[in-house]
Amino acid sequence: MKTDCLYHPIILPGVTIPGNLFLAPLAGITDRGFRRICIEHGAPFTYTEMVSGEALARRNLKTIALLRRAKGEKLLGVQIFLSNPEQAERALPVIEKADPTLIDLNCGCPVPKVVKTGAGAALMRSPETIYRIVSLLARSSFRPITVKLRTGWDSNTLNYLEAAQAAESAGAAMITLHGRTRSQGYSGSADWSAIAKLVQTVRVPVIGNGDAFSPEAAKRLLMETGCSGVMFARGAMGNPFIFEQTRRVLEHDPTGGSPSVEEIMKAALIQLHYTIEDKGERVACREMRKQMAGYTKGLDGSAALRQSIVTCETEEDYRRTVEDYLSRRG
Repeated sequence: MKTDCLYHPIILPGVTIPGNLFLAPLAGITDRGFRRICIEHGAPFTYTEMVSGEALARRNLKTIALLRRAKGEKLLGVQIFLSNPEQAERALPVIEKADPTLIDLNCGCPVPKVVKTGAGAALMRSPETIYRIVSLLARSSFRPITVKLRTGWDSNTLNYLEAAQAAESAGAAMITLHGRTRSQGYSGSADWSAIAKLVQTVRVPVIGNGDAFSPEAAKRLLMETGCSGVMFARGAMGNPFIFEQTRRVLEHDPTGGSPSVEEIMKAALIQLHYTIEDKGERVACREMRKQMAGYTKGLDGSAALRQSIVTCETEEDYRRTVEDYLSRRG
């Protein structure tokens, strides 16, 4: 792969995504407030939090609300988890009403409460079921249908190539591969060689996922595997800057650099404000506590700052706490 074209559009049927850097769907993290701040810092494409297909099929209003776009979110992927085509058929009318850019089938979530329903990474045990679900969605929707996979259920069942071929033959327009098995969870190292093998096996764009914690790592992932794009998950938590930073690295742009502590805290407070607009102050301030863990990770004095944040009940509480932290840093 030529290094002068590492940042480029992703072209899918009927859709052109302007850049090849993706914000992964993360339950409890990629809500509208976080997606909005990521878009403002250069994320070309974002996904909803992972959404239950069965809850959508049952017209659960709280779940349906997860499908709403954030302000300024022109492109949006809806990622669903479900276990069979019948669920997909019942959920699809609700998804279509939300007018997403694409629909993504999760075949990688390792969380026990998802897996025990036959959804998420449990689908890696049945490429035939993946085929049937993707086929139903591709026949029934004009939107691109995409799939996110893991390398397998465990180290003894590395069947990602079979699962990917099943998805592609059923009509999948793009495949994301997290280079870990279900049994690994998020431990150990992601197997980028599996991503490289998948690139050589399927014709559709392959998005690499796993251990892209920095712009430099994202560049290595692209160069070592030949994948079409990179999906940031944990690497983006509390770090919306990673999108603009990575684009600069891929385009050999020497401007910019790492954000200052002040810029990090400013972004956190802006995200809090966006979330308050969306969810109200009480809920937003409570939910922002886990988001602040990402923003403050690795900062001097961050443990004491997080302790103070636990007591914050209002936007003003957060603002005073952050200002106090910055003033003590000198």
